[in-house]
Amino acid sequence: MNSIFDQITSTPTEQDVDSTHDQTAEHEQESINVDSLTDSYTPKSLKEAVQELLKYGILESDRKPNLYQIAQTQKQKVDDILEPLDLHLKIDEVRGLAFLVVAEQFFLSDEDEWSHPLIRRQRLNLEQSLLVAILRQYYVVHEQEGGVGAGEARVALDDLLPQLQIYLGDSGSDAKNQKRIRNLLEKLRAHGIVSEVDAHDEVVIRPIITHVADPQTLQNLLHHFRKQVEIDKQENINSGNAD
Repeated sequence: MNSIFDQITSTPTEQDVDSTHDQTAEHEQESINVDSLTDSYTPKSLKEAVQELLKYGILESDRKPNLYQIAQTQKQKVDDILEPLDLHLKIDEVRGLAFLVVAEQFFLSDEDEWSHPLIRRQRLNLEQSLLVAILRQYYVVHEQEGGVGAGEARVALDDLLPQLQIYLGDSGSDAKNQKRIRNLLEKLRAHGIVSEVDAHDEVVIRPIITHVADPQTLQNLLHHFRKQVEIDKQENINSGNAD
């Protein structure tokens, strides 16, 4: 049988009750904070997709299917993450492409120069641009024959060389010609336009070429060549008059 002293010691004091209430409230607050952090935390898969885009600028469905699907299905969330950087996600569902574009209108100075603080604009020189135009032509034929987004578009270096030499001329050496086109292709590979040259001396033309070499870009290239032809004609005329 419990004595009076047992009853006194087993009855919680007011201080004990207050302490219990404080601990309960503290645990509830911690639970709320954890839930809040969980709600605001970016899922790992979404982070990986955005990080891949920031690293390479592009996701292809045939090379990174899981990350591409995340970018495609969660495009708005990706755009929300990219918005403070003034970057935007574009999706080409037919060709299975997800790639970044820059809000150019915000980053052109009075001199029409690129001034985005995070992205350095990489310009193609004339020879590289010419090769892109030739590759674009091959890719168009590939899509016409197999349908838009159909398989890999492969082309042999031996098929590209004659096309390139029409405009750049023949160096007179097969070795030099090979070295020139391989160097150009390696530069384009850095832009994600082609694959490495394989053991069969072929390259795969990446579908992003349809966006890199859009009609406006090709028109500018054509204008440049026409202008160069006029300059050469004028120089020949002046040379003839001097003689």
